[in-house]
Amino acid sequence: MSELLDNSRYRIETLKAIIRQLHDGADPESLKNEFGDLLAEVGATEIAAMENSLMADGMAQEEIQRMCDVHAAVLGGGGSCAPVEVPTGHPVDTFTLENHAIRTRVADYRKAVGELDGSKESVGAWREAHHDLVGVEVHYLRKEYLVFPYLEKAGIAGPPKVMWGVHDEIRAKIAAAAEVLDNASDLDAEQLELVGETVLEPMLEQIESMTSKEDRILWPMCLEHLTVRDWEAVRGQWDEFGKGLVEPAGVWMPVLPQLPEKPVTLPSNDAIALPSGHLSVSQLTVLLNTLPMDITFVDADDRVGYFSEGSDRVFARNRAIIGRKVEDCHPPKSVHIVEQVVSDLKSGARDVAEFWIQMGPRFVHIRYFAMRDDSGDYLGTLEVTQDIAPLRALEGERRLLAEVPGA
Repeated sequence: MSELLDNSRYRIETLKAIIRQLHDGADPESLKNEFGDLLAEVGATEIAAMENSLMADGMAQEEIQRMCDVHAAVLGGGGSCAPVEVPTGHPVDTFTLENHAIRTRVADYRKAVGELDGSKESVGAWREAHHDLVGVEVHYLRKEYLVFPYLEKAGIAGPPKVMWGVHDEIRAKIAAAAEVLDNASDLDAEQLELVGETVLEPMLEQIESMTSKEDRILWPMCLEHLTVRDWEAVRGQWDEFGKGLVEPAGVWMPVLPQLPEKPVTLPSNDAIALPSGHLSVSQLTVLLNTLPMDITFVDADDRVGYFSEGSDRVFARNRAIIGRKVEDCHPPKSVHIVEQVVSDLKSGARDVAEFWIQMGPRFVHIRYFAMRDDSGDYLGTLEVTQDIAPLRALEGERRLLAEVPGA
């Protein structure tokens, strides 16, 4: 066993040395020739360990990401190339089928780009191909939000970060292609050819390369480290991300051992268990008061049950209103409006009611939401009030954190 561990450590350290040489400008083909035998033995987990170790040594995620395609060209010929075998309907089976669909869409896109001549028909074919390719977004979202968390819990943080960064690069390229497409009628055949070479082909190459990285490295790595229960959780949340590029080819039913149910262990005596996590009373209080809006809850009996106490409320509230009828908390001139809103929400005539008013420099947006349980029974009304004047004044973009005044 120690010999196997030593061999693995040796391969990981050698991989790190290879990657450092690549980053210093070494020729990929020369490295493949020099380390061909070792690369043939490299598995997905060792590639993951190499990336984790490089980041632990101080190499920036962005730097690894920048050279990602070169890494794949050198490392892609190893043992991780073997196709994975999973039951029909397993999430990896569906991801693999989607990769096949992505490659088909890339080929169709290339064909459309190759036939661009400025005519309305050729631009229309390009538009259709682009629309089909945008479906990769759901594929990436499922990886990011369903698969990556379980890899990180297994101690594999580097590869998900790098891959997510590449997803964002692809998203930016797709957005740039869409922008050019919107103005395609202003371009002649020669300009469209230049667009194909400088904008569209780099996008297609990166998308296609990602399918290879997944099939060769990501899925073998995931199958080694994720448990059956992890995959069950992935499959259970699959549909929350909408329609993907393909439907699962079958119904996958994991065989799980029957374990006695264990009570949820909460981190503190005053913790409140919720379906998606837990919060202590103090955390929940501060969380609700930190929301950039005021909230008030009126229960099914039309009595005020709760209000947040943020530092800059739009409408004043005091704790004496708790338990009061909601109509008693408003001036007579507006009581009829409140009563109508609550009546409509309670009866199901509407689920949301909203108003907006100008109050000096503030532009106040007020929304009322009907709160219903899973059976549709009315639990009460949630009032959400927010001064949206600062939001209405926003223009352009801010992608970097602004400096703190006076810092």
